[in-house]
Amino acid sequence: MINPEPLGQSSEFRIKGLAFDGAKRDCLFVVDSLAGCVRVYSLTEPPRVLDSIPCAEPSSVTLDHERQRLLVTSSSRCAVAVYSLVERAFLFEFSTGMARFADPRQTALDHTHDRIIVADTSNHRLQVRNASDGSFLFSVGKHGYRSGHFSEPAGVAIDHDRHRIIVTDSNNHRVQVLSSIDGSFLFEFGSKGNQPCQLKHPQATCVDNQGRIIVADFFNHRLQSFTHEGHHISSFDCGGAAPFGVAFDEHRGLIAFSTGHRVHVIGANQWLADTFTWRVDRHRYAPSWMKQAVSTMTMIRSLVDECSAMPMIPNELLFEIFSFL
Repeated sequence: MINPEPLGQSSEFRIKGLAFDGAKRDCLFVVDSLAGCVRVYSLTEPPRVLDSIPCAEPSSVTLDHERQRLLVTSSSRCAVAVYSLVERAFLFEFSTGMARFADPRQTALDHTHDRIIVADTSNHRLQVRNASDGSFLFSVGKHGYRSGHFSEPAGVAIDHDRHRIIVTDSNNHRVQVLSSIDGSFLFEFGSKGNQPCQLKHPQATCVDNQGRIIVADFFNHRLQSFTHEGHHISSFDCGGAAPFGVAFDEHRGLIAFSTGHRVHVIGANQWLADTFTWRVDRHRYAPSWMKQAVSTMTMIRSLVDECSAMPMIPNELLFEIFSFL
């Protein structure tokens, strides 16, 4: 557990968004809204502050490694600020024009379409922006209760494998799933309550490397996990504290979530059994014979009967199996 600093007279919502550094694999970016900064923590024992990036009332943080940038939403400026990930210096922000933000919360990067998705919370919509310069492309949704409408959307995440946007529709106490191609509505799950698959003002969300959807179920003081089809898997009790931010680290199989003035980091297997730890470095630099073996197995899987267990074996697991041969 990370406790950023002694708090004194602190708001309950001091710590907000979180993001693992997928490149260095041992860092966690933590939004400290009262201190007005994004802190970079080492995940080695004991956790320690490596850096601090001043920001104006930040709410969430997203890493863009392709451009070596940091995206930080700012509630006070109603903007998304862009910082250099290397130099930690402010570059520019986007908020102007007809598509102004109102209390933007979580952002997500759609790598496939080179877009930034922003939960434009108090405007009750999503904004889709060009990932290069932040220019406006289109918006999705309007205030309402029907499918495809929103009431203060708070969290947004991308399911890259299925080309989908996952949105926590906070005041409607549900999760909506949209196409990342054009923002069209696909399906929704959840309703107001405290039973499994029920929600109370869900906040941030993330998707793990098996496509499971993890939701910070704020007023139910828990995390909930769902299949990519929206079926409830299990809940994780946050000990009476309300979770605001949540993030998944695919390299180390970790889940981080923020509650008030603390950040908790747990092994995903402590809660979600059989979480597969993605080792992209092993796959990228695997010997040619291993890559060929996995390619052959993939071809065989496409030919066998769908009732066979063979199609259930993901390529990632095949790499792990062959690495021990």
